[in-house]
Amino acid sequence: ARVLDIARRLSLRVGTLGQRDDDEEEEEEEEEGCERHREPLKVFCREDLALLCLICRESRAHRAHTVIPAHEALREYQGQLQARLQTLKDDREKLLELREAEMRRNW
Repeated sequence: ARVLDIARRLSLRVGTLGQRDDDEEEEEEEEEGCERHREPLKVFCREDLALLCLICRESRAHRAHTVIPAHEALREYQGQLQARLQTLKDDREKLLELREAEMRRNW
């Protein structure tokens, strides 16, 4: 659920960047920035599955963790979600086909 929420927030930010001017971008980054430092969330911590500002990234809590740029994390997790979604869709199709075949057999 946390990963979905992060991916959703990242996709909203990336999808709307081209539609806004610089002042609006800065306002949004301030609104969705780090609660502690009021800095924009630029990196994603893989160990904690959390978006971090650059100040938090250098803190003792995350210094040894693997971090990647937020936009790369977005692409990576979107790809994973799409693959899992396709698997679920395929499984659903198979189940519906089996259900239909069973209903026909019972008739």
